Parts: sequence; structure tokens; C-alpha cells
Amino acid sequence: MPTQYSGTPEAQRALNAYIALMRASDSVSARVHRHLAAAGLSISQFGVLEILHHLGPLSPRDLCSKLLRSSGNVTLILDNLEKRHLIRRERDQRDRRMVTIHLTEEGQALIAEVFPRQVDAIQADLSVLKPAEQDELRRLCRKLGLQQG
Repeated sequence: MPTQYSGTPEAQRALNAYIALMRASDSVSARVHRHLAAAGLSISQFGVLEILHHLGPLSPRDLCSKLLRSSGNVTLILDNLEKRHLIRRERDQRDRRMVTIHLTEEGQALIAEVFPRQVDAIQADLSVLKPAEQDELRRLCRKLGLQQG
């Protein structure tokens, strides 16, 4: 449904594009993350496991920047993953203020099982777009995401 805002044509166009983008994002996200609940993972928890799986151990600060989440939010995510023995926090022996987050064997096994299903779900969902359209979508999203506000 297009905007009911009666502003300038430019404002209406921008609002309609924004509404379509947000609805598409929410819809795609709901479909491709559906299987995470069966693994007992939130989208953010999956994100932490996936980042550690692909990049290796990181500081909480680095995880925050990769997840685009606040430190308080990431602390809660890490606490919950640690309770499930999926990650562990290690303090640096030389500088006890420094903490590094590591996947445990259980965390590694879980992400190795869940990640391929995630890739399959994303690929299936985006298959409605031709390869060139997927490339264009990526280009446009990067352009939007990298603009300076």
C-alpha cells in the first residue's frame, strides 16, 4: 500500500520506496530466519555464532561493530550464548581488561549445522530475482547503507 502522505511527489516517492524496502526486509528476514527458532537461536545469537565461525575469536567491541548492536545488547546476547555453552569468554593474561570471545566445540557444531540451512533459505528466497537483479539489489543496498547522514 503506498503512502497516504500528501507531500511533494519527491517525498511521496521516497516514502513509497522506504515502505517497500522495510516491508521486503521484514518479509525476507522472517522467511529466511524461520528455522533458527528450532535451533533455539535468535537472529542476533545466530549472528554472533556466524561471525565467530567465519572470523575467529573477537573482542566484544568488534562483535558490536559487526552486528551493529549496542554493547549492552551484545553483552546480553553473549551471556545467553555462554549459558548454553556455545561461546566462552577468555581474559588476556597480560591485560585482564581485555576479553576475547571464542566459540566452544558445542557452538562450532551448532553453527556448522545451522549455517548451511541459512544459506539455502537465503538462496531460495532470493531466487525470485535473476542473478543480475541480485547484484543490482546488493549495489543499491550498499549505496544506501554507506551514505553519510
